[in-house]
Amino acid sequence: MIIKTLVLISRIIVGGLFIFSGLIKVNDPVGTSIKMEEYFDVFATDIAPIFEHLKAISLPISVFLVVVEVALGVMLLVGWRLKRAIFLLLVMILFFTFLTFYSAYFNKVTDCGCFGDAIKLTPWESFYKDIVLLVMIVFMLVFRKHLPMEYNVFGKWLTIGAFVLSLVLAIYAIRNLPFIDFRAFKEGVNISKAMQPSAALEYSYLMEKDGEQLVFDEYPSDESFTFVEMTLKNPEVLPKISDFAIWNEAGDHTEEILQGKQLLILSSNIDKMALTVSELDRISALINSFQGTDVNVHWIAASSEEKMNEYLQEKGLRVSSYMADATVVKTIIRSNPGLVFLQEGTVLKKFHYRNAPTPEIAKTIFSK
Repeated sequence: MIIKTLVLISRIIVGGLFIFSGLIKVNDPVGTSIKMEEYFDVFATDIAPIFEHLKAISLPISVFLVVVEVALGVMLLVGWRLKRAIFLLLVMILFFTFLTFYSAYFNKVTDCGCFGDAIKLTPWESFYKDIVLLVMIVFMLVFRKHLPMEYNVFGKWLTIGAFVLSLVLAIYAIRNLPFIDFRAFKEGVNISKAMQPSAALEYSYLMEKDGEQLVFDEYPSDESFTFVEMTLKNPEVLPKISDFAIWNEAGDHTEEILQGKQLLILSSNIDKMALTVSELDRISALINSFQGTDVNVHWIAASSEEKMNEYLQEKGLRVSSYMADATVVKTIIRSNPGLVFLQEGTVLKKFHYRNAPTPEIAKTIFSK
């Protein structure tokens, strides 16, 4: 009876966590794809060059993983094909455990992306979480005779429904933007303020004297102490945004971009943009509609200034161009290109290029 109860508890915990984790990543499959590319970059250098080729299909791999993650969690909860579900969960958790251990031990990828951008875990926290899940899954596998064995028609259709719904939601999020934005650049955030600490930074100082180590809240004036290390006591107040920068060959323009009314057209890679004629026309209409107004329009890309200017001239787009870091651009907007409306550094609205607003709607976004 105790074993049967523990098996049921394990099913609920493991199934619930897999559904929760999967749904968060279904919300933002492009973010999961970016994380997979980070792993493939590391593995291509450390393990085998073949991983470099997997970067080209990181998005379909990510969609497959997150959709299966949800479906397996549902199978475990509703009791359909439990033995098969547990074997597949074991394969998946072994894969995840390898990734998190590799990240933690070799300090290669500092955020595993287990819960997307919603919940940030350190590599070691992610690894310990996976170990707990692994123990529970192995426990269910060892005592699988205590699992319900009857065929569950309701569970079958619920699993199929969860799989299809997750797939549809993932594709919709890719073609648009995440349903919920958990990132530091979400709508309503003032970038200038987010680049500042939310409170005064407090440090503790580990000092040594005569073989004894002491911790001080203020740096001691006694010069007989030897400094060992300094530790930040309140890391939670650190700036939420630390890497936002806009520049061109003339210099840094970050402060300028964070003032007044701005429409930023952001591209993480000029070469990988796939705008249709109608999509480009909508963006061009937006650019032209703000000519001669107090709204500044800029094309910002993680590409060379020369390549940007060539593209803009080829497409007949009259807009200033700047450069930015590719990782930052991908963090700001999950679209290539994407549109971001700023006013005095505050993110007003973000749009996927497929959903670019008309000039009439765009003008209503800015406050007077």
